[in-house]
Amino acid sequence: MKLGVFTVLFADKSFEEMLDTVKAEGLQAVEIGTGGYPGPAHCPLDDLLENEEARNNYLQKVKDRGLTISAFSCHGNPISPDEAFAKESDDTLMKTIKLASLLEVPVVNCFSGTAGDHEGAKYPNWPVAPWPNEYGDVLKWQWEEKLIPYWKKAGKYAEEHGVKIGLELHGGFLVHTPYTLLKLREETCEAIGANLDPSHLWWQGIDPVGAIKILGKANAIHHFHAKDTFIDQDNVNMYGLTDMQPYGEIQTRAWNFRSVGCGHSSKEWSDMISALRIYGYDYVVSIEHEDPIMSIEEGFRRAVSNLKSVLIEESAGEMWWV
Repeated sequence: MKLGVFTVLFADKSFEEMLDTVKAEGLQAVEIGTGGYPGPAHCPLDDLLENEEARNNYLQKVKDRGLTISAFSCHGNPISPDEAFAKESDDTLMKTIKLASLLEVPVVNCFSGTAGDHEGAKYPNWPVAPWPNEYGDVLKWQWEEKLIPYWKKAGKYAEEHGVKIGLELHGGFLVHTPYTLLKLREETCEAIGANLDPSHLWWQGIDPVGAIKILGKANAIHHFHAKDTFIDQDNVNMYGLTDMQPYGEIQTRAWNFRSVGCGHSSKEWSDMISALRIYGYDYVVSIEHEDPIMSIEEGFRRAVSNLKSVLIEESAGEMWWV
């Protein structure tokens, strides 16, 4: 496995400065935002698509530092009832898939999206209970009329370009659990898989090791994010796990994102890394830093240090002892 970082936390740095920072910490890979929620700070998407020389220079700067690009990321909502944002999200995704193909980047990460509750809706609607029955009706309509048709088209486009899609299992979007990911994959194609982020599994009550086993058996883990979550049970008792308080309400929130090792033990992270290896994932572990009580630099360094202590870098080889 290789250790990398989702470079949006270095958006204030130039492309070259960002790469130098990553190299200095001893990492091997970068995951780069191309638009949508992550923004395009380190990827002039249109310029790169239009100019082969620019693409070659861009990639050479990565290679010169001994790095690789593990994925491009363009998280948005391509099935949003906000037509302008849906179009922007779709355009960015299609361009990103094309650029990934041109630069031989194997994975594009994004969200599945969430539709409204009918054709005339103004806002996304995320049903989380089967009753009253209209919630179930909304969910069925969203999947059959919006989610599956969109990802059939997007998945086919990705397959044609030799690129895999890593959907992040994130609350608020229709694909947010191993079940919903596998259901969509079954309805579309095998280019659709997971950008597995344990931080979003923990607050849903899902054991990441269990999720790795489920998705690994289906060869459906395309990329992996390393971000932690601290669950504050006292606050869970008040607000529940679907806590709607803003992320800034750190003292009272039921859960908060943390740097790796600050929410769960190194043993638990080691168990995840081992499960990834056992169930067929031997690619990049990409640090995502969204810790609200640590600086960018400290949170990043903490994640690097903790992951280096548990990462399995070499192939196992033969079982020499049997």
